[in-house]
Amino acid sequence: MEQKNTNLLKLNKISDRFYYLPFEEISDRPNLYYIKGTDYSVAIDAGNSKKHLDKFYNAIKNMGFPLPKYTIISHWHWDHTFALHAIHGESISSLLTHKKLLEVSKWKWSIEAMKEREKTGEDIEFCNRHILIEYNDLNDIKVVGTDIQIEEKMMLDLGGIKLELIPRDSTHSRDSLFVYIPEERALIVEDADCEDFYNGEIYDQDKLSDMIDFFESLEYEDHYLGHAEKESKRQALERLRQCKTS
Repeated sequence: MEQKNTNLLKLNKISDRFYYLPFEEISDRPNLYYIKGTDYSVAIDAGNSKKHLDKFYNAIKNMGFPLPKYTIISHWHWDHTFALHAIHGESISSLLTHKKLLEVSKWKWSIEAMKEREKTGEDIEFCNRHILIEYNDLNDIKVVGTDIQIEEKMMLDLGGIKLELIPRDSTHSRDSLFVYIPEERALIVEDADCEDFYNGEIYDQDKLSDMIDFFESLEYEDHYLGHAEKESKRQALERLRQCKTS
């Protein structure tokens, strides 16, 4: 249920430069992050519908903050991207995310089409079930690509705080984009360290080992997720190591 009085809605504060709108399990809405610089601000992920995005923007406005100049997309999955068409400013993603979104933009949205994609493996029941919770009218779904695509690391200087955007493979999807914030000693992972739900809900052991090495190579303290509260880097690494098979 949407909060009726949006004038009361505010972002949760991590620091004076770092905030978020919390995840909601009922329709699989992920955490949406907001980083505030002195020159401009950015958002991490667009949300799963315009309703979700509007809630995020209302919270930003209620804090007296500017809307984001850029929205950085962590990966292509619907809950992080289906409000892209309505964002303020421009979007940034990995090239692989953009290509996948262009593919998804050609999908038809009906119960029959969704069920057929489940059969072919293009999509999964978990996503379709939550899409039907979030969308009263499937005709409201509009999928678009991103404005800026990257294949290598990219730095953004927001004024007083810098972000390092790191596109790389992950256990969750091939197109992940990590956001490293050295000044906050933070890494925004969103869903990237989860299992691959499109391939048997398992951890590919080679990808898992590679991702653990990647996390160990970065100097940070806090590990920010898509559908859960943050963990420490130590907690995240312990959790992931427990997923390794001998």
